[in-house]
Amino acid sequence: MEFGINFFPSHSDAVKPYAQYWRECMKLVEVGDALGYHHARTVEHYFLDYGGTSPNPIVFLTGCAQHSKRMKLVTGAVLPVFNHPLKLAGELAMLDGASQGRLEIGFARAFLPHEFATFGISPDESRARFEEGQRQVLLLLSQEKASSQGRFHSFKDITSLPRPTQRPHPPVYVATFTTKESFTYAGKNGYGVMSIPIAGPIMNELLGEYREAWRQAGHKGNGKIMIAHHMYCAPTAEQAIADSRDALNGYVHELYNAASAWVTGASSRDYPGYEKAIAALKNDNFDNLRARSLAWCGTPEEICDMIRTCYAPIKEGVEIASCQVNFHNIALDKAEASMRLFAEKVMPKFKGAKTAA
Repeated sequence: MEFGINFFPSHSDAVKPYAQYWRECMKLVEVGDALGYHHARTVEHYFLDYGGTSPNPIVFLTGCAQHSKRMKLVTGAVLPVFNHPLKLAGELAMLDGASQGRLEIGFARAFLPHEFATFGISPDESRARFEEGQRQVLLLLSQEKASSQGRFHSFKDITSLPRPTQRPHPPVYVATFTTKESFTYAGKNGYGVMSIPIAGPIMNELLGEYREAWRQAGHKGNGKIMIAHHMYCAPTAEQAIADSRDALNGYVHELYNAASAWVTGASSRDYPGYEKAIAALKNDNFDNLRARSLAWCGTPEEICDMIRTCYAPIKEGVEIASCQVNFHNIALDKAEASMRLFAEKVMPKFKGAKTAA
């Protein structure tokens, strides 16, 4: 099992200046690379404090390429719905070359109503735009003189430059939430899955659907699953709680604010059940997320137990955990100390084991 670091800005400039935040991220990338973390990852969102200061993960990851030598660089994720495939393919290939073939591409559908409204795109087109856009980007990366006649974008005999360093293209993930179709789509097409922790049997059920779709499609191996968690590791539980409680509560608050339109009237056939899922976020907080082993904030021993508890229902295990280490307003020195203690005391317990159970 591998552990990476996941950067997801969720604060205002008043809480921590944006320029300071990104400088601190680069420092943590250097630390993570030296400590053996698997990847650096960031998101694509727009316009609000929840993720909106990261509108282009490719820009950030290009900087990460210059501050690391080994780590994979993961888009977590790019959004075809808001990007032209011709532009996105060229930028991704450029990053793959700048990083000497360390790019891994995560694609997502987007899910925040305000982003669709601002870009003037219907969320009812979300899945169609995602599948067409992802297919066209991978076609452009894989083939020279590529042609595609799509519903939203078309091109003929185009050779996207630069050509990717990894052939036919970098490894691919699909971001998933609670929609079964997203998991089966990823498995059928031979892509990895990026997901979030969901307590209870539903996690095993959805990931089982992914593994089964993978096998039925005849792909080699058993797929690859990456799950994102908040992580803060400290010598004592009291310190871990004191340092991370307000920060995690701030993150959850910004998430609910950004997605609350699903609760107040937004709806789409492409997002069934989102109004219930987002409504449930209103009751989420540090204490219940930690108690359910979804947020890994504690001593090294506690976090080891949390990992085992969280992943125990998943019969075939998890390959990669993507850890948010400086969420909301956590200070640089505290995030660095947490990463070092986690790398020393937690990561070796799971090295080489696909399943944490």
